[in-house]
Amino acid sequence: MQLNKDGELKWFRLFGHFSLISVLLIGTLSAESFKDFKRVQAEAFTEYKDKRDNGFHNYLKKQFREYKAQVSPSLYAEPKPKNITPAHVAELEKVGPRVNVKMKPIVEEEIKKAKIAIVSDKKPDISFDFFGSELGFFVEKSLRNAKFSPTNQEGISNFFNMAARSEYATLVSALLNIKESMRLNDWALYLLVRKLSQELYENENEAKLFSWFMFNKLGYDVRVGIAQREITLMHLSEKNIYATPNYTFANKKFYALSHYAKRKIGRLYSYEKSYPEATKALDLRLSELPRFNSRVESKILKFENDKKVFTTRYSYNKNLIDFMATYPQADYETYFNAPVDAMSYVQIKRDIKKHIDGMKASEALNFVLNFVQNAFVYEVDDKQFGREKVMFAQETLYFDKSDCEDRAVLFSYLVKELFGYSVIGVKYKDHMATALYIPLKGDTVKTDKKKYVIADPTYINASVGQSMPKYKSIRPESFVKVNIN
Repeated sequence: MQLNKDGELKWFRLFGHFSLISVLLIGTLSAESFKDFKRVQAEAFTEYKDKRDNGFHNYLKKQFREYKAQVSPSLYAEPKPKNITPAHVAELEKVGPRVNVKMKPIVEEEIKKAKIAIVSDKKPDISFDFFGSELGFFVEKSLRNAKFSPTNQEGISNFFNMAARSEYATLVSALLNIKESMRLNDWALYLLVRKLSQELYENENEAKLFSWFMFNKLGYDVRVGIAQREITLMHLSEKNIYATPNYTFANKKFYALSHYAKRKIGRLYSYEKSYPEATKALDLRLSELPRFNSRVESKILKFENDKKVFTTRYSYNKNLIDFMATYPQADYETYFNAPVDAMSYVQIKRDIKKHIDGMKASEALNFVLNFVQNAFVYEVDDKQFGREKVMFAQETLYFDKSDCEDRAVLFSYLVKELFGYSVIGVKYKDHMATALYIPLKGDTVKTDKKKYVIADPTYINASVGQSMPKYKSIRPESFVKVNIN
């Protein structure tokens, strides 16, 4: 065998050498010993507990080919404005029906979640904290002993071979049970498997290979590649994941998530075919919040409206904030359609209700718009985080500073939850606003044969219907669909 310049394995035909050795060996065996020899060889092909593994193990021995990284598109074609000039306060037309925000009865469990600790009466092999929840796992010794050796393509095949022969099924079931009981989405599951792998293996390459093996067994289409003797995992995603290197296999994009917002990988060596029946793509949608134990903290938000100071004090689960901070740059629909924790929303809703009940619809909408405009300091992501970061509505409430898309996400959430109005995100090449499907006068945009009235949560002091002068005559690049419950 021979290695190429990147440390990848080149396979040569060894059949002639192996046949000669076999003949010499068989010649020295007794008839009975020869039967034992054949039985051992036959059993070697039945040690896999999953019929898919023998064929895939053989496939991994074939020569890997070179793949080049592709660059993910940027969220914005141009930098967002660093400063926003406030609007001139205009006299508001008071129109629409009187508002009466309804408070639904809140089940106590929605606010005070039960303590989650998934461990057994028997001491687990490994346990760790996962966003405030103590999780325990039993991991079979032979699985823990899987090694990436040698550190090339052959080592990948060897690791798979050892893992596939281990008692891994119990661990797969445990992960699926935790996913269901804690309501973990795919991103939370990704973090859980990564955390487990890092606890199991000191060697980073072996930790990545373990994650790859487990995700394939969980039904996700995940590839493994090697470059300069380092392992890279690539997850299939049907939607763009920004600021993340990606590779194309069978006309599908696979993202190297561990390299999100980090150094470039460049070319690597990998394989074309998926693990049999592992077809699921990583779905970053956050349709419901994970059931993490509560680490309750509180915050006060306030702003001045009609020379009166509006104040709301709300509580939040810091474990959720920590989880959301791990997110890569997903597509905008992921953020615009994610919920806010009931504990936070109910408290903010009660305070807003006290202020807007009895107002005309236009007044109430403008109050909520002015709240989002003025309760936070405007700051672009590059200055606040050193990179582009879209926030969930829960995060925008948490941070003192935010920029355009963060405010658009929060405002759209409040509009659909408080009023039930149809709302969309309005995306320009360097800015994000929102627009409402309501019968009010003002600047509008048109999509799906409907006119939506602009409401810009970043244009401080602007009313519904007021667009920033810069964008009045510009057609938006795209629109973000916001689902109405």
